[in-house]
Amino acid sequence: MKVDFPRQALLPSLVLTLMTLLVIIGPLLMAPSSGLPGEASYAAPSFAHPCGTDLNGRDMLFRILEGGRVSLLVGICGAAISLLIGTSYGLIAGSARDAIDNVMMRVVDILYSVPRLIFILILINAFNERLQQCASSHGWDWLVSSSRIVILIISLGLIEWLTMARIVRGQTLSIKGRSYVAAAKVLGEGYWTILSRHIFPNLAGIVLVYLTLAIPSVIIDEAFLSFLGLGVQAPQSSWGSLLAEGATSINPLRNAWWMLLFPSLVMLATLLSLYNLGEALRRSLQA
Repeated sequence: MKVDFPRQALLPSLVLTLMTLLVIIGPLLMAPSSGLPGEASYAAPSFAHPCGTDLNGRDMLFRILEGGRVSLLVGICGAAISLLIGTSYGLIAGSARDAIDNVMMRVVDILYSVPRLIFILILINAFNERLQQCASSHGWDWLVSSSRIVILIISLGLIEWLTMARIVRGQTLSIKGRSYVAAAKVLGEGYWTILSRHIFPNLAGIVLVYLTLAIPSVIIDEAFLSFLGLGVQAPQSSWGSLLAEGATSINPLRNAWWMLLFPSLVMLATLLSLYNLGEALRRSLQA
């Protein structure tokens, strides 16, 4: 199954490329302003601070780009985990005997009923401290400070694969009934050979399309958790935690609107670009 790169995907691709470069390179070129509450607190947008500053006088543009690193990392890695699990599971279910297929899909149905938020909280509470202790004993300081993000990535990947499994399983059932697969069986090709040579290559298109749609889904889940204070924790930040800070900065005593507006616009532009890219690829796949 071939996916031609459509013209409609050009603009979203350029936006995503620019956004990725900005979140990677931008914080390296900017001086972090980790001050304390003072004159620079809640400074409105200006030439020196295009997106304003927060309570501690930190430049919001720097924080948005730095938070974008975390959000995109969680989105891409979480989607990759869900893609790996969902594709493997759906491929095996769709190519297996009916009895095995039925059992595997009933497992998917059961997992769909598990509350996502509770599942993530259980994983964080159960493994965050243990992962920190393990990382500390091995001298992995980077993992000690990022253990919550690592668990968040894994947990989001473990809950996002169910839809992918259904899609791949349906496509596998369709491809399995085609003449060239039947011919391969007649020629004596084995189960794994048929999967790797005849079925999986024809799933590449739909898998690519799903990946572009899974990334924004994971980013939104992470933003929701961080907005509630259950995801990325200070001193690290993500777009979700910045939105939470921005929401609390608009009240009867203060109106730091820039703290909510600019993270929202950047996140919205990224999500719309990902969705438009996925939609353009989906239309190209169906053409």
